[in-house]
Amino acid sequence: MEFTAKIIADFLQGEIVGNPDVKVNNVAKIEEAQPGTLAFLSNPKYNSYLYTTQASIVLINSDFKIEKEIKPTLIKVPNAYEAFASLLQLAQQGKSFKTGIEEHSVVSETAKLGENIYIGSFAYIGENVEIGKNARIYPQAFIGDNVSIGEGSIIFAGVKIYEDCVIGNNCTIHAGAVIGADGFGFAPQSDNNYKKIPQIGNVILEDYVEIGANATIDRATMGSTIIRKGVKLDNLTHIAHNVEVGENTVMAAQSGIAGSTKIGKNCMFGGQVGFAPHITIADGVKAAAQSGIAQSITEENLIVMGAPAYKITDYQKSYIGFRKLPELIRQLANLEREVKELKNNQK
Repeated sequence: MEFTAKIIADFLQGEIVGNPDVKVNNVAKIEEAQPGTLAFLSNPKYNSYLYTTQASIVLINSDFKIEKEIKPTLIKVPNAYEAFASLLQLAQQGKSFKTGIEEHSVVSETAKLGENIYIGSFAYIGENVEIGKNARIYPQAFIGDNVSIGEGSIIFAGVKIYEDCVIGNNCTIHAGAVIGADGFGFAPQSDNNYKKIPQIGNVILEDYVEIGANATIDRATMGSTIIRKGVKLDNLTHIAHNVEVGENTVMAAQSGIAGSTKIGKNCMFGGQVGFAPHITIADGVKAAAQSGIAQSITEENLIVMGAPAYKITDYQKSYIGFRKLPELIRQLANLEREVKELKNNQK
């Protein structure tokens, strides 16, 4: 499909600088774009590409200062990154998707299936499963007994959703993710063996949750492990039993939350962040990559770093000192040598 700059600007409510009739039929990175494509510029590191790009249209922030002549038509918007994301969503919605139940899938007679759904080959749909309209279940997915999947949700190939779990509306679960496996519960015994504690709860994903590939979310020992509305979990993240993750929190790859920890809403965690069990994290907290959070954080919107994690400004000051340690050690050795020489001279 082709779109003119005017159509795009009208959709985004942006200001056109250049030819409103120029057309694009694809999107591209600004540094790789060719004629007929649309790109965006939001990161200052890429500013120089605006003057060399071959893109026909570029989205830029309204406050961007143009320093020299440019070739593409510009569309000025308050936030170019958000505008670009909106265009990609529009393009995604325009795609056609498969519907119907493919051959070789297994669907229980007791399952309740909504209108316009898709179930791929070799998918398994257990007893009393409920699947909302417009949902898509891709090949080789396993949907256990009594699972509920909301309208418009997408379950990609190879996903495993254990019995009794609840998936909300418009959720996306990427390939290989496991929802509802047993929590890591074992009771030490007097003979040094471990007795398994049955995990009889479930997992609840509220609406608009996205789970990355090969992520794992454990079912609760009792009650529910809860992922609140709008949460985004990256690939290879792990959520342990009885954890609660607040609305619109995002977490990058390889992060993990230990059992019974409560995470606030609107938090942001970098890759490989780890949380100790049974702690509480306030709303709006941000943690830099590889932070280790061992204690509760009660201050909202705090930014932490390090392992154990503490306030990022204090960590950065400490790190400056840490980097100076080799020089400080050399200075200390020199001082010790001078003191020793002084003592010897006094004798």
